[in-house]
Amino acid sequence: MSQANAEAERPERIAVIGAGSWGTTFAKVLADSAAERGVTDPDIVLWARRAEVADAITGQHRNPDYLPDISLPETLTATTSLEDAVSGAGVVVVAIPAQEVRGHLPAIRAQLDPTAVVVSLVKGLERGTDARMSELCAEELGLAAGRFAVVSGPNLAMEIAREEPTATVVASTEPATAEWIAVRTAGPYFRPYTNTDVTGVEICGVVKNVIALAVGICDGLGFGDNSKASVITRGLAETTRLSVRLGGQAETLAGLAGLGDLVATCASPLSRNRTAGRHLGQGLSVERTTSELKQTAEGMKSVSAVVDLARRHGVEMPICEAMNAVITGTLDVDTLAGLLLARDLKPEGQP
Repeated sequence: MSQANAEAERPERIAVIGAGSWGTTFAKVLADSAAERGVTDPDIVLWARRAEVADAITGQHRNPDYLPDISLPETLTATTSLEDAVSGAGVVVVAIPAQEVRGHLPAIRAQLDPTAVVVSLVKGLERGTDARMSELCAEELGLAAGRFAVVSGPNLAMEIAREEPTATVVASTEPATAEWIAVRTAGPYFRPYTNTDVTGVEICGVVKNVIALAVGICDGLGFGDNSKASVITRGLAETTRLSVRLGGQAETLAGLAGLGDLVATCASPLSRNRTAGRHLGQGLSVERTTSELKQTAEGMKSVSAVVDLARRHGVEMPICEAMNAVITGTLDVDTLAGLLLARDLKPEGQP
């Protein structure tokens, strides 16, 4: 089937798998975009794990757990049935923690429309396989690359839910797919840009969470802006080395999915990963830090996979190595300062 025919036959129904803050916010973006395009009754459904969340979204137009002060569009509905959510959908948006994705893909595959596009909002790698979400979807869904897209950028959910102006990147190896998704997300406060660098956009989204942990630890230890700016800058260099080694484009690192997302995640108090790092820097254990957070800090979950991937490809990532050591308990945060920038002396631009 040609790309044009696939688009013509693709259902307009959209399923968002995951009713956390970002999944719910993205569903709101989709509904507001539809309204902007004059679609009066869009078919957008959220899948939630818990019935009380699904009932609140459908009946009260609220998500009291994650976006308590945000009024959601009345056109949004929610369900606890993954099968019902995916059935008949032309777009399936995956917005659950990275370590849970593989377990949900068989149920998604059973209901997936043959023309549907899968969109990942996930910013993590699968532990054990080091797989990116594009690789997982290709493996478990039998999904052609042109039917996958990733959305990533400086996209703090709460700010977008408040309708503060935000830009993002929609990446797919098939430009028409990225454009098709971009049209359905563009709105008065949300501006998507497109590109074809799926690898680069995914790696940026993963590694920036690990760097944000390091910045948060600096904050918790009482380090100043020089330290944090140094970690952010060298963290971008680490991300670039890994992305380019895996086939990503260096230009992506200078854009919204790279530098933009890194700055937002490292600088904002709304960032879960920066908050997690600050807790660790203040002396909280990994277990206590995890319990303090309402949602997953992907950097804590994916850092071991990032380090494993880097080692397998011969990429030096000293900040990520240090974060992995903190999370595994082999390095005390009080001894961290000397390791965050631990590389041999060399010119700045040298890999």
